[in-house]
Amino acid sequence: MLRTGKEALQRRSASAVEEVATRLQALGEMDYDALRVEWRRLYRIHPPKRVARDLLLLGIAWKIQERAFGGLGATTKRRLADLAKTLERNGDVTRNRVARLKPGAKLIREWHGETHTVIVTEDGFEWRGRHWQSLSAIARAITGGHWSGPRFFGINNRARQPIGSRAEEAVDA
Repeated sequence: MLRTGKEALQRRSASAVEEVATRLQALGEMDYDALRVEWRRLYRIHPPKRVARDLLLLGIAWKIQERAFGGLGATTKRRLADLAKTLERNGDVTRNRVARLKPGAKLIREWHGETHTVIVTEDGFEWRGRHWQSLSAIARAITGGHWSGPRFFGINNRARQPIGSRAEEAVDA
C-alpha cells in the first residue's frame, strides 16, 4: 500500500513528538554537570557561567525542540534582532516602540483648531524648534494632560477599524 506524502509526514511527526518527549523527560533526571555537558553537545559552546539549573534545562529543551520541529521564522528572527539592537543602544526595549518611524517623517495632528507638526529625528523628535525625547512629552505639552504620544499622533492604530464602520456593524447586528 502506498502512503501519501502527508501520511508519511504525520507518521514521522508522531515519532518525532514521542522522541522529543522522551528526551525532555530524561533532562529532568540529569544532574547539573550532565546538563552542562548536554548544553555543550547541543550548542557547541560552553554554557554561561553560574547559570541556574532551570535555565540550562530551558535552553536545552528549546534546542532539542528546535532541531526536531524547526526554529523561529524569519520575521521573528528579524524582530528579535531589532529588539537586541534597541536594548544595546537604549538599555531598554520599551523606550523605542516608535522606532519604525524614519527620520524626516512628519507627524501632523490638529488639536483645538491648531495644527501641530512634529518631525522625527535620528534621536527623538522636533516640535516648535525644540528637541524632544518622547512623543508623550509633546502630547502632554500640547494637551496639558497625560496622553500616550503614539496614540495621540495616531501611529498605534494599525489594527483598528474606522469608528463609523464599527457603529454600522453595531446597528446591523
